[in-house]
Amino acid sequence: MTRTLTLACTCLALALGLAACGEKEEPEAAGAGDGAASAPLRVMLDYFPNADHAGIYAAQAEGIYDAAGLDVEITPPPDPSAPLKLLQAGRVDVAISYEPELLLAREAGADLVAVGALVQQPLTSLMSLGEEAVRRPDALRGKRVGTAGLPYQSAYLETILRTAGVDPESVRETNVGFNLVPAMLSGKVDATLGAFWNYEGVDLERRGKAPAILRMDELGVPTYSELIFVVRRRDLDQDFGALLRRFLQATGKGHEALRADPAPGLDALMEADPGLDRGLQEAVVKATLPAFFPEDEERPWGYQDPAEWQDYIDWMVDEGLLTQPQTAERVLSNEFLPGEGLDPRSALEQD
Repeated sequence: MTRTLTLACTCLALALGLAACGEKEEPEAAGAGDGAASAPLRVMLDYFPNADHAGIYAAQAEGIYDAAGLDVEITPPPDPSAPLKLLQAGRVDVAISYEPELLLAREAGADLVAVGALVQQPLTSLMSLGEEAVRRPDALRGKRVGTAGLPYQSAYLETILRTAGVDPESVRETNVGFNLVPAMLSGKVDATLGAFWNYEGVDLERRGKAPAILRMDELGVPTYSELIFVVRRRDLDQDFGALLRRFLQATGKGHEALRADPAPGLDALMEADPGLDRGLQEAVVKATLPAFFPEDEERPWGYQDPAEWQDYIDWMVDEGLLTQPQTAERVLSNEFLPGEGLDPRSALEQD
C-alpha cells in the first residue's frame, strides 16, 4: 500500500550516502567494479519463491545487485510465520512480510520498520466458484466462507459483511488453513477469503474454473500493501542504511527490468524452484506487474503512503486487532528508496 510525501530540498549532512543538498544522488556501491568484495545481504522471502518475487530474481539474474556491490542471498522461510521472527533474531537482514503482520509484531514489542512496498495493493480476495459463485458481498448471506484462520481475515470478513448490510451471524467462517483452493473445489466452503487474486485467481482461470473474485479494497477494507520489506530499526545506522538504500535502488531497477522483459526474472525464479509451473508464473507476473509500482508515477518504486498506512492502522485498532494506537511515521520510512532523501517525519525519529 503506498504513495504520498513531498520532500523539500534540505541541507542536512547525513551519513546515509545521500547528497547533502540540491539534486539527490544515488549512492555508489563502495568498491563496486574495483575488485573489492561485495557486501553480503541476507533477504528472506515471505513464502516459497513465486511470481511475487520475480523482480528480486530479475535484479539478481541481470547482475544489478552485483553492480551495486551487493552479494544478496535470497532464501524462502522454513514456514510462513518465520520471517519476522528470524529478522528479530538477527538471522536475516531484510524480511519480506505483510502489513498487518508487521503491525501485530510491533504491538508485541518488535522494533521493526517497513522500508519499502514490494506489492502496492491488497492481493487478498473473496473468491468463489461455480454457478452459485458470490458475485456481490450481500450474496454472502447464508454462506460458508473459508479462511486461513488469521485474525485479520476474520476482521476483513466482518467489515465486508457490515459494509454490505449482512448479519455476520448468517455467515459461517471455517478455518481451512492454507487449503483455500481445495476447499472451494471440493465444495467444503461456498467462498474463501485469503486466496490471492493474482495467484490462485490466475491459476483457477487457467484451469477453466472461472473464479468470481472480489478484492478487499473494493469491499470496505482500507487499502494496504500486501508485501513489504522490513528491517530492524537498530540496524538503520550509517553503514546498514547505505547498504539498504543500494539494495532497494537495485531491486527497483530489477522490477523495471522485469517490466521490460520478464524472461530473465522468470528464468532465475525457475532455477530457484524448478518445481514451479513456468506458464503459471509468467501469467501471474503479467497480472501483478501494475501492483509492483505506485499508481502515482511521480513516486519512486517501493513508495509507502503514510496516510493509507494510518487508515489501515486505525482500522486494526477499531477492529480490536491492535490494543495500542500506532503512527505511520513510526512504522514506515521512505527515505531509503530510489531518489528519496531523508523524511523529517521518518520512522528513524526517536521519541
